[in-house]
Amino acid sequence: MVFLAVLLSVVLVSGCSTDENTPVDCSDLYKAGQTVSGIYSIYPGSGVPVWVYCDMISDGKDEDKGGWTVFQRRMDGSVNFYRPWNQYKRGFGNVESEYWLGLENMYQLTRNRKYMLRVDLEDFTGKKVFAQYSSFSVDCETDGYKLHVSGFSNGGAGDSLTFHNDMKFSTFDKDQDTAGENCAKLYLGAFWYNNCHGTNPNGVYLWGEDATHHAIGNVWYHWKNNFAVGMKFISMKIKLVS
Repeated sequence: MVFLAVLLSVVLVSGCSTDENTPVDCSDLYKAGQTVSGIYSIYPGSGVPVWVYCDMISDGKDEDKGGWTVFQRRMDGSVNFYRPWNQYKRGFGNVESEYWLGLENMYQLTRNRKYMLRVDLEDFTGKKVFAQYSSFSVDCETDGYKLHVSGFSNGGAGDSLTFHNDMKFSTFDKDQDTAGENCAKLYLGAFWYNNCHGTNPNGVYLWGEDATHHAIGNVWYHWKNNFAVGMKFISMKIKLVS
């Protein structure tokens, strides 16, 4: 079954309220006994179901296993991530492979709950590393969906995200970075750019190292110390802090 971007969308004008037993995120599903990774529906805050991939078996400390809500994933270059603001706001892609959950969904998830963030990376040699952050949240659209991330701990990836803390989200048609030029246009992506980036997970899927396309790829600089090495796999996911 293919889950298209329309199923990622959240209805922003809704008078509905969610039932107290309705899962807000994958942490709720995990606590309810859903321990198999896969596609589930959650209710971030509008009363409308949103399809998402739940990672229930991440490596790491025992207390960090299970219940991760994946909001961004790249794995095969099958989805174009160079998209306008309204699509990054609502979400797009295929939940079975590559997708973006949507900025509004992220805001709804994090506005009343405390989350940690984990970024999983894999290169084209099969090596895997991660970076973890003890706190993650996204402000509302009026505030530019500003990112708040802190509490880095290293799983081999290094810290390429703290540089983006307190930045608003930017796309090619909505420039909110601190650079003199539009970082999204310069680096063919969309992200919480500063001036401009230490990571560009929504950049071009490069299929490995490509020195002719500096910094436009789905790179994580502090792992490879190189802006030309694109990742085979990137997953950004959040889990409720208990």
